[in-house]
Amino acid sequence: MPNRSVFFVSDGTGITAETFGNSILAQFAIKPRHLRRPFVDTVDKAWQVRREINETAEREGRRPIVFITLVDDEIRAVIDHPDCRGLVLDMFRTFVEPLEVELGIKSNHRIGRFTDVAKSEQYHDRIEAINFALQHDDGQSARNLDQADVILVGVSRSGKTPTSLYLAMQHGVKAANYPLIPDDFERGALPSALAPHKRKCFGLTIDPERLAQIRHERRPGSRYASLENCRYEVRAAETMMKREGIAWLSSTHKSIEEIATTILRDIRPDRLVY
Repeated sequence: MPNRSVFFVSDGTGITAETFGNSILAQFAIKPRHLRRPFVDTVDKAWQVRREINETAEREGRRPIVFITLVDDEIRAVIDHPDCRGLVLDMFRTFVEPLEVELGIKSNHRIGRFTDVAKSEQYHDRIEAINFALQHDDGQSARNLDQADVILVGVSRSGKTPTSLYLAMQHGVKAANYPLIPDDFERGALPSALAPHKRKCFGLTIDPERLAQIRHERRPGSRYASLENCRYEVRAAETMMKREGIAWLSSTHKSIEEIATTILRDIRPDRLVY
């Protein structure tokens, strides 16, 4: 059961507040109940959120934690007020205002990370990368692989698809992914479509026991999901990647963020921007 309510209140999407808040909360052994309140861009909406915070404090008998990213002073004052019964952590006042003093300039006080997004080259790159990842998921297409920033290879269900989409959505990286299957192992070579692009390949592997668990959820009782087959495929895939000189890592105990950062560090360090 959750043991603390945490509000993320923003006049934009709330991604900044939640990302930062989650990083801080991860340092504590608690189970937060997340309450996302994006687009709080009027005083009336702020009052509604403050009432909800106070009702939560009354009901639970302890004050909620409230992370806010609110640019407008009038809106912010409603939440960051002595009558608000939450522990309010104001990211802008904590970081932006000291930086204004240090840099000697005022911030642009834009509401939200995605203001004027349609004019952003980075946003356009991300959309292109997402489309690319979807078109090249699970070896669906070998067309335009020369445009890929990275090609993820590994056995089925080793984490290639979510990692490809994360790289596209967060970093604008064009990531294709290609499964290694028993036919490849019997032939003793990478799929022919990948041979010209081997320098772009990055491998994902996984603990066979964990792989069997994942596959059983998809195809219970099948040979595809059997532990014996999973051990064979993982061993054969790792042997192939070693022989081909393809860098690889295990996704068993790593988050998608950790996997993506490792890939970017090794293949596209210029894209290590958040």
